Amino acid sequence: MIADWADRWSLYLPDKVALQETDTGRKFTYEQLNRLARQTAGYLQKSGIGKGDRIGVLSAFCAEYIVLFLAAQKAGFILVPINYRLTPPEVSYIISNAGCSMVFCSAELKSLWKDVQADVKESFIEELFPLSEGYNPDLSVEIAEDDPIFILYTSGTTGFPKGAIYTHKMLFWNSINTALRLKLHSDDSTLIVTPPFHTGGWNVLLTPLLHFGGTVYLMKKFDPESSLKILLQEGITLFMLVPTMVRMLSETDGFQSAEFSKLKYFIVGGEPLPVTLIQLWAEKGVPIRQGYGLTECGPNVTSLPEEDAIRKRGSIGFLNFYVDHQLVDEQGQVITGEGTGELWLKGPIVTPGYWQNPEATQNSLFNGWFKTGDVIYRDSEGYLYVVDRIKNMFISGGENVYPAEVEKYIQKHEAVSEVAVIGVPDERWGESGKAFISLKPGHHLTYDELRMFCQKGLAKYKIPKHLVLLDTLPKSDTGKIDRKKLRNM
Repeated sequence: MIADWADRWSLYLPDKVALQETDTGRKFTYEQLNRLARQTAGYLQKSGIGKGDRIGVLSAFCAEYIVLFLAAQKAGFILVPINYRLTPPEVSYIISNAGCSMVFCSAELKSLWKDVQADVKESFIEELFPLSEGYNPDLSVEIAEDDPIFILYTSGTTGFPKGAIYTHKMLFWNSINTALRLKLHSDDSTLIVTPPFHTGGWNVLLTPLLHFGGTVYLMKKFDPESSLKILLQEGITLFMLVPTMVRMLSETDGFQSAEFSKLKYFIVGGEPLPVTLIQLWAEKGVPIRQGYGLTECGPNVTSLPEEDAIRKRGSIGFLNFYVDHQLVDEQGQVITGEGTGELWLKGPIVTPGYWQNPEATQNSLFNGWFKTGDVIYRDSEGYLYVVDRIKNMFISGGENVYPAEVEKYIQKHEAVSEVAVIGVPDERWGESGKAFISLKPGHHLTYDELRMFCQKGLAKYKIPKHLVLLDTLPKSDTGKIDRKKLRNM
């Protein structure tokens, strides 16, 4: 049985505020969300959209977007969140590949939408509530746990994006895993600042909190000053963000005087957080929980207990409750105990595959195990550490070089603010490292200085042969360093 979350909470806590938009101030109780979701499901059914049909959405997070999700839980539609930072041809590809029957676009994005080539029903998402008023849904539709609720497109370094199928079962078990590890309950609240076209925006905290009857605040775009204000004003208890956002929050004018009495901890993912930032927030009474996840699994796969944030700095912690793992070496052998290998995952949080892409599905799944493509080190205590993506690795003089290891060392240099290393062709060594670095204000760095610094802690073949200084490193939509842009420079 697939539970109807909005329907249940409208009975248990009908008057509780479930959702609030920070930009507009609009508030919605669980009873209101349930009524709107029922009407929306009925409207879409009358419009010819049935169970299994795909609905594309080109919009930032808003109340209407959440209602579409809740309507999908009721009637079996599949949501296709679309990255509104893509070009019209890229948007057109996703709509075509997913076979969308309908697309909701934000009025803010109409200049993008007008150049999209798509033969679909279309509507502005802001009009959803007036359009659906008065409709009643057919709730006799049976929804199985393996039915998809999302198709989440992942951007690859090459080729077209792949649509990871995200099922009702994944949604449920990710929520259970999250609640068990983060001690979630209906008194909790969160601020969502990550975009809806990434699984993190939906499934790190938003959907688990809707499942457990909490309160969700939506912010269309991360702003450090506004985020700090909401954290304090609304007494937010849990907040997920990436390292760049953590740093920006600590640089706000109000940080020094702020008292975070309600904030239990930050959930930080994407890349390890510098110890200085962990300590800075610890002094403000805000522990850091770092973790690991990916679109195709979870996404909440591991979590590092906050008491280990400094002692095990850089670790992603342990696997969450309902997920198994194994590390596999280059010869396909499973590693026991301490060691390094590719992380394979199994459990109810694993995707059944990629939409309309049997080749990618076959390459990623083996006997129920999902091959993540991430190289992981497991220490003697069982703590896990991300070494790097397999695809980021390059071979220099016959030796494997993992950029993340090199970057971690270079980050210790007093002049370095940010660093990314990629492999580039080298006539003598096959490939060699190229370091892209942004400097702290008032600092300087030459290649010879970098090389001499690296010689103190890195094997010779790991030392970058090239240095490029940039004012700032390009970032992806989630705040991670965009290696694809660096490779194209």
